[in-house]
Amino acid sequence: MKQNVVNEKLQMAFEDGYADFSKVVLRKGKFFHQVSNPMKKNTTLYKEWQRGWDCAYFNNLEKINGLGARS
Repeated sequence: MKQNVVNEKLQMAFEDGYADFSKVVLRKGKFFHQVSNPMKKNTTLYKEWQRGWDCAYFNNLEKINGLGARS
């Protein structure tokens, strides 16, 4: 069953944030896993991107440390 999406832009911002957690950026000859939020600050899209990034972070943390790593 297909899930209804209230706002496609918000869904895309969340998915972009989730995907950006795994991106690698080359800066000054070194690789960094840190990608900054590209959205305009203090907007709903900014918060959704951040929520996606945080979700990916905690999923990765639980994968590394086992379930319950958030607490």
